[in-house]
Amino acid sequence: MGQTELLRHVDHTCLSVDATWDNIRQLCDEGMEFQTASVCIPPVFVKQAADYVAGRIPICTVIGFPNGTQTTAVKVFEAEDAVRNGASELDMVISVGRVKEGNFAAVQKEIAAVRAACQTQILKVIVEACLLTEKEKETLCQVVTDAGADYIKTSTGFAFGGAEEADVALFARCVGEGVRIKAAGGIRTPEAGIRFLHLGADRIGSSGIVACCKKMMQKGQ
Repeated sequence: MGQTELLRHVDHTCLSVDATWDNIRQLCDEGMEFQTASVCIPPVFVKQAADYVAGRIPICTVIGFPNGTQTTAVKVFEAEDAVRNGASELDMVISVGRVKEGNFAAVQKEIAAVRAACQTQILKVIVEACLLTEKEKETLCQVVTDAGADYIKTSTGFAFGGAEEADVALFARCVGEGVRIKAAGGIRTPEAGIRFLHLGADRIGSSGIVACCKKMMQKGQ
């Protein structure tokens, strides 16, 4: 797989708490230049970025980020607000606490509520896999499928662990038909991104792959 094909699967990401509009504008410029799948940015910049790119690249943002401990009503409001502001892809964080107490029905109900708030936009569900048992991951694959989400996503990148190849392989085995996989958290090189795609991921969330590709292109590699 070449760099051009890889970049079509990358959500070019900047979710740093100290990110400024200058950082986000640069991210948008790079995303458009390298034709990434989207740019993933904090909600506060969504409208500004959507106006800036004027439809030239999808705007992705985060819901319930990074801990997923907000109430369902708050996550639904965040999703509605993001869509109004121009987001076309939304990455929501589940309540890991609900998973740990075995209340998968509440998790599914919440995902479904956010799914409805997203309207026709893409919904990715972040399960924070590093905090889960194998059985919890397997069950969540079915929960995410039944709730109508478009993607299951490994990680926020803000917990103690990020994307693991074993988790993507598990998702590929267990997720329902029509649900795709996003690997995110600690994926910084093209080689790593390609490995995750070969394991079954369709999207890669990364803040570093574009920079690596840019350097390689400048060196003529």
